[in-house]
Amino acid sequence: MKIRLSRKGWVVIPAALRKKYHLKPGDELRVVDYGGVLALIPVHPDPIPAGIGLLRGEDSLAQAIVEEHAREREHDESRLRVG
Repeated sequence: MKIRLSRKGWVVIPAALRKKYHLKPGDELRVVDYGGVLALIPVHPDPIPAGIGLLRGEDSLAQAIVEEHAREREHDESRLRVG
């Protein structure tokens, strides 16, 4: 999708994208330069509640680490018995 920069430096975000990302007049966007690629990132008015649960998965990371550690210990002990 192409857009054009105005003489004043304005850009118009196409209606389909405004609708898709729920952008309304007055919303704030951050412009981020990713090494030659510009990105428009919506700024949430209250980022703390917006981020709650963002990294939550179905499995417990702590439990996965404990299980992996037990498997490694078991593997090391079996190598010591053979050697």
